[in-house]
Amino acid sequence: MGEIKQVIVVRTDLAMGKGKIAAQVGHACVLGAEHVRKSHPKWYEQWWGGQEKVVLKVTGIKDLQEVKMHAIDLNLPWSEVTDAGHTQISPGTITCISIGPAPENLIDRITGSLKLL
Repeated sequence: MGEIKQVIVVRTDLAMGKGKIAAQVGHACVLGAEHVRKSHPKWYEQWWGGQEKVVLKVTGIKDLQEVKMHAIDLNLPWSEVTDAGHTQISPGTITCISIGPAPENLIDRITGSLKLL
């Protein structure tokens, strides 16, 4: 099966503070892991040992939606974080997505060209 990892892709156009980004990435990690625990338990079990995570960036919603569509095309599990709007950004704003935990070789087909956050 190969290595299993989780990737979080964050929008940079929202000008979120470091703490806000950390919270949004945390939400994405938990949502994604729980989704995979239920939908792909073997992937989850393999990932749980080391819990590899990579945080990448895109410049806006269009790029984020494109990444999500590629994940859907490859039938990879994904989760989307929508902010409640209590602090820095408007309610309902999509801030980031998680892909996986899933096989690294499949995720890299989608996110291999993206830069680290």
